[in-house]
Amino acid sequence: MYPVAGAVHLGRIVASAHRRSGDILTGMVRSGGDSRHGGELAAIARIAALNGAGPEGEVWIGDDAAVVRVPPGRLLLAADAVVAGVHADLSLVGLDDLGWKALASNVSDIAAMGGKALHALCCVAGPPDTDLDLLHAGLRSASQSYGVALVGGDLANSATLVVAVSITGTTGDGQPVLRSGARPGDLIFVTGPLGSSAAGLRLLRAGSSAAPSADPTDAGCQPISSECAARLMHAHRRPFARPAEGIAARDAGATAMIDISDGLATELGHICDASSVGAMLDFVPVADGASLDEAVAGGEDYELLFTAADAGLVRAQFESQDLREPLVIGRVTPTAGERLLDGRPLGRGGFEHDWLL
Repeated sequence: MYPVAGAVHLGRIVASAHRRSGDILTGMVRSGGDSRHGGELAAIARIAALNGAGPEGEVWIGDDAAVVRVPPGRLLLAADAVVAGVHADLSLVGLDDLGWKALASNVSDIAAMGGKALHALCCVAGPPDTDLDLLHAGLRSASQSYGVALVGGDLANSATLVVAVSITGTTGDGQPVLRSGARPGDLIFVTGPLGSSAAGLRLLRAGSSAAPSADPTDAGCQPISSECAARLMHAHRRPFARPAEGIAARDAGATAMIDISDGLATELGHICDASSVGAMLDFVPVADGASLDEAVAGGEDYELLFTAADAGLVRAQFESQDLREPLVIGRVTPTAGERLLDGRPLGRGGFEHDWLL
């Protein structure tokens, strides 16, 4: 929780010497005790005030742990971290955008299971001059958009800004949709065109202020309008998760599902590997202003990739929820390891962190 016990900070261990400030209990110590910017306790109190209190019978920010009601059924748990300079370039996007992305990426993971997100914990480690108000403005905007309660977290100082969110969700009476259920003959669906976020990043790096692309060969794209450029850059700053589509896909009999955060090629590979099947794609839907490479390997679109046997049932379920009809882009094959696009091998592409094992 934001108040945390037994914390280790710059080599100084605080075991159980807790300090109280109103209803806020903390074991964290600011480096050097510098209170020129209000200090950690004031920051926690401000965050609590900004997010508001929980409903009757629940306890949110301000105690050692949050107390929440959990609906019946299976509980989904997910966590994701956003690191400045790795997941977001703060010279191109705002702290509020980073806050949005930190929560939206977790909502997208719950959506990929066919679930509804419920509660989130947010841990922030960063330099003392980090604008917490702006960061939490993005977090609150996302929490309101997706109906997720931000109920606690932690604050600490570090050289690099890291925002780590943990989230709960539920599928209610329904079964969660795993990556491992795809079967030969299933159709492969995607909930929308791909490549918007990667194209938006390209434009932001080029210093575009919603200016049209002048070179039709640049990154394999055609010239685009100012409106299209603005839409692509917004897609990078504020990628939108698809929780309603995830539930609709689950209710339509989805056999496997995943969100497209690391690129279509990578996510399709995850489903194929988990299900011991192959995939044959007929085409890849490319967002206006994006390139095929950006659609295949760009990532952070947060559209959902899923497999299902009955296209008619999928179409009817999405229509009943007033959702955009998902696109059939291929078929699951029985040959494990096979990934083809229009009859040719599909490169893996996508993003992967490096670890020495």
